[in-house]
Parts: sequence; structure tokens; C-alpha cells
Amino acid sequence: MIRYTCKYINLLSLFISIMIFSIINFTIFNFNINKADYNVSFSGQNLNEIPNKVENVNLENNIVEKVVSNQVDNTNEWSLEIPIISLKANISEGTTKEVMDTYIGHFEESPRDSGNICLAAHNRGYENNYFANLKKLKKGDEIIYRYKNVEKRYIVQKHEIIKDTDWTNLENTEENMITLITCVENEPEFRRCIQAEELK
Repeated sequence: MIRYTCKYINLLSLFISIMIFSIINFTIFNFNINKADYNVSFSGQNLNEIPNKVENVNLENNIVEKVVSNQVDNTNEWSLEIPIISLKANISEGTTKEVMDTYIGHFEESPRDSGNICLAAHNRGYENNYFANLKKLKKGDEIIYRYKNVEKRYIVQKHEIIKDTDWTNLENTEENMITLITCVENEPEFRRCIQAEELK
């Protein structure tokens, strides 16, 4: 009788142990599932998608910064001002029609910051005729040139009409000066040339 009772107690103990073990495992398993759900979902936002969205936001911000930066450069980096004829315009590289339709053009062979800086622009018949009043300039008038936040001031020394084949005024010089070229009205074989020396 005692032998059967001990056997019954052993079986009961084994059953209880199995039940306790099962309850503990079930609780831990549920806890891990809930923890995983918490990691994947936060405030309704799938965290696996956040890195891509953050990357996109950064990319968009970079694009905006570049656009703004480019606008600032185009506006402030390179310009010409002649107060006496109320001229203030941006400069761009090249003297093609496409460039001068929007900007004052810079002769590519000439320097940008020293020596003989050579520029050209339309004076009539186009949307932007920046040199329309260049003919009004006379000796002693001031020209202000800005490049990369450096401002230089020049005083007009020469105003003359030259042949369209005369390139001597575009040659580089040791002294700092600026040369402005535009067409002459109704005289396609000639050009108006203004030369000014840097104010020291």
C-alpha cells in the first residue's frame, strides 16, 4: 500500500513540475513576442521604415540647400555695377548670344580677378540690353566689379569706337583694368570699347 502511495505522489509531483515549467515557458514566450512587437512598432510607425524615411528627409534637405546655395552664388558672386547709368547686372562665362540674353558675358580668354578683365553685353534689340547706355560713359566715371565677394573699383580712361576685327583691347595687361565691349548702332563692323583702370 505504501509503495503505491509513493508512486502516486511521485507522479503527482512530476505532473505539477511539468505544469509549472509549461506556465513559466508560456509566460517568457509571450513576453518575448510582446517585446518584439514593441521593437517593430512604435506609435504606429514601423521602425524598419524609419531609416529610409530619415535618409529621404536628409536627401531632400541637401537638395534644398544646394538650390539655395546656387541661387546665392548666381546672385552675389559675379556682378558689374555702373552707378552713373544705373546698371547693375550679373556676369556669366562666355560671350555667346545665349549667355548675353541673360547676363553680361565674360570673354573666356581674359582673367577674372586681375589684369585686363573683358566683358560684353547687348545694347538693344534683346530682352536684356545691359550695355544700352554704355555710350553715355565718359572719362572719370566709376565702374564697380565684384567677383567672389571681392569688390574692385575702376575709373574710365578711354571711350572709343573700334573695328570688330580689332582684338588689341582684349589683350591681357600687367595693370589691373576692365574692358567693356558692345555693338555700335547701325554699324555692324564696329564696336564700342570702354576701358577703365583700377582705382588705387
